[in-house]
This record gives sequence, structure tokens and C-alpha cells, in this order.
Amino acid sequence: MDCAYNWGWVEAEVARTIEVWNACAGRSASEGRRYSLKEQREKEKAYDEGLKAVEREARRARGVTARSNAGRDEIYDRVVAAFARFSATALDLGDDAIELLTDDFLPVGTQLGRWARQFDPTLSKADIIQASRNAWTACGLQPLLGEPVKLTPAILGYSLLYPYSDNYLDGEGVSRETKLRFSRRFRERLRGATEAAGNHREAAVWALVELVEEQYPRAVYPQVFDCLLAIHRAQEDSLAQVRSACSVEELLRLSCAKGGSSVVADACLAQPWLSDEESGFAFDWGVLLQLGDDVQDIREDLQRGSVTLFSGAAARGERLDDLVRQLLNLSEQVSERMERMPNGCPMLKGLLRMSWRSLILMAVAESHAFFSAGFLAEAEGWSPFRFGFLRERRDRLAGRQGLFAVLFDIFLDGTDRPGGPVARQSLHDYSSAPNYGAAD
Repeated sequence: MDCAYNWGWVEAEVARTIEVWNACAGRSASEGRRYSLKEQREKEKAYDEGLKAVEREARRARGVTARSNAGRDEIYDRVVAAFARFSATALDLGDDAIELLTDDFLPVGTQLGRWARQFDPTLSKADIIQASRNAWTACGLQPLLGEPVKLTPAILGYSLLYPYSDNYLDGEGVSRETKLRFSRRFRERLRGATEAAGNHREAAVWALVELVEEQYPRAVYPQVFDCLLAIHRAQEDSLAQVRSACSVEELLRLSCAKGGSSVVADACLAQPWLSDEESGFAFDWGVLLQLGDDVQDIREDLQRGSVTLFSGAAARGERLDDLVRQLLNLSEQVSERMERMPNGCPMLKGLLRMSWRSLILMAVAESHAFFSAGFLAEAEGWSPFRFGFLRERRDRLAGRQGLFAVLFDIFLDGTDRPGGPVARQSLHDYSSAPNYGAAD
């Protein structure tokens, strides 16, 4: 179905989604399954057993210094299988989800990471993981839109734009004028301008936009570039959230516009001819993910002066109980809309539903200081793991020496495998400036 995803369309979707959000307020959170203390301890035991298995395979992989490609592939497969089993346990999923994680979603992140390292060796682990998260969203949409899970050049290009654009516009240490100048030139490139890149950041952005253009020629797929321009405008508008006195209503509008337009872009890159139901679902999913990320980032946002619905309420000394109840209810509303999508197997829909809920509950466990004791006791019963257990395992998983960092290196250092997009030139081939990696 032809649709112009212009700013008027975004504003209409924002208004609709705000109505859904407001309708989720003032009532108890949709509980879903409740876990007894006995069940939580049993699942924590399984969690730790799975974690030890992944750590064991990771140590074995790190100990390999010189083996044939076949040997490295075998070790890689063992690590992936162990990590998928652990992930299914952490999300309280059945065994049937392991194959989906192993064969579809983990390879997407691996392929993206290896290409990104070739394209720009200065990209950090955090940058690549952020890009992978977006790619997983786009690839999660593919089956819901009747497409196979596959990292395409367009999804790759769009996902990797985030470290060069969104993070730059949100970052500290760069003047507002410099950000707006970069943003203005970026907008013109999205509109099809062919002016040469002026620095390494622009060289990267120009090359990544080119990946989208090659898969989706502008004359045939104008809606793809409408989507990219919409998320670009939403990113520009979100600059007002940094050290600004926005009203609660304006903060909600900014969050809905940014989150919703981002995932509509993912959907359009996954399958460019969307129905109204498909684009509306994608917008709702994006709003849910944006608000879920805001819960995760409360402490970081407070430190850097970025005001969201959640950090703003925390700064005012308010408990976040009701806001998170509202968010859990929104998660159920989006899940119900997903169930009406004609494509996508029940296993995938169950995986997505559980991942959204787990995102929120894990954020509550991490940011427990912002909630009342009564709410924490209530919410902990909805989690397969006690909140204290999750916090204790956090350092073992995250951080510079954590398991995720070790796995990141194993996955990216393995042999290249078929199925990903054809590797393009490195960033060095797009720009001849001598001080590669320098600040703009």
C-alpha cells in the first residue's frame, strides 16, 4: 500500500499512540504469570548452570590459538548453542526458542559486527551492540511482515547510522551549533544530495545511506526515504530533551515520535510496502522500545541532564511505580496488536512478548532505588528471577571483563560465514582525510 510517511503522518501516529498510552494509566499492571519463590530459585539454578556452560565454552574458545577454520567453526557453534540455551533460560522461554535464537538472531548480530569492524575499526563494542539491537528489531519484523530473517544491506546501513548520527546528536562535548550543522547536511544527504563528505563522520554516513539507496532506488521506493527523513527530524527535535524544561506532555510527544518513527523505518526497510495495520504496529512497537530504554537509562540520563518521562519524574523525587505499571500495560496492548498480525509464528510472537516484558522488569531490578518497596515486591513476583539475583549477576555478564565482552570478541573473531550482505569497502576507501578517527 502506498503511503507517504511524512511528518504529518508521524504527528497523527503520535496523537493516536498518546491516546493508547493515556488509556493504560490509572489501573493495575497486567500481571501475566506470577512466580513463587520456589519457582524463582529453580529457575535461578538453571540460569547459573546455563551461565557456567557458556563461560566454559567461552574459556575453551579463548584458549584456541591456532586451529583450522573447521576447528574454529566447531567451537563457535558450541558457544552459540550454549549462549542460545542460556538466553532462552534468562527469558523464561521454551526449548523451541533456542533454534530461532541460534539460527536466526545471533547470526544477524555476528554478521553485522564483522562487517562493521571491516568498515570502521574504530567503532566501539557499545556502538556495534547498539547497531545490532536495531538490526534485531528490523529482523524481528521481517517474519511478521512475511519475509525471512536476513540481514540485508539496507538494514545494515540504517542500523550502523546510529553510532554516527543519533549518538552524536545526543552526546555531550559538542556544541548545539555543530550538531545542527551536521544534522542539516545529513538531512540533505537523505533527500538525495550528492555533495561530497566533509569529514570522516560524514563519509561514514554517506556510505551507509548509499547501502540503502542501492537496495531501494529512490524513484521506486520513495516511502523508504520518507521514513528516514521522519526519524531524522525526530532526532533533531529530541535535542530539546537535553537540559531542557519540557513539559511532561512535550516529553511524551518527543519520545513517541522518535521511538515510533525509528521502528517504522525498520519495518519499511524489512518490507517496503506496508499496510496501515503493519505501519501502525511498528510505530507502537517503537514507542514501547523507546520508553523501555528510558527506564533502563534513568541513572545515565540524570547524570547527563537528559530529561525523559522517567528521569524527569525521578529528578522531581517521584516514585516511578505508576509510570512502569502504565508501561507494562502498554506492552500488553502492543502484544495484542502483534497477535493480530497475519504473519509470524506463535514462537516468535511469544519471544517478542517475553523480551519486551523482561526489558521492563530487568530495568526495574537495576533501578530499584526509584520505586517503592511495595511495588518492587509486587513486580518481583512477575519475574522468573528475584531482582537481587539479577543485580548480582549483572557484573558477571556486563562490564569490560564480563561474559558479554568475551562473547563479543569470540563472535567477531570467528570465520566469516555465508548468508550476510556482501562486504563493502572500508571507510578508508570513502575518505582520504589523513587524521582518520579524529573529532569533527
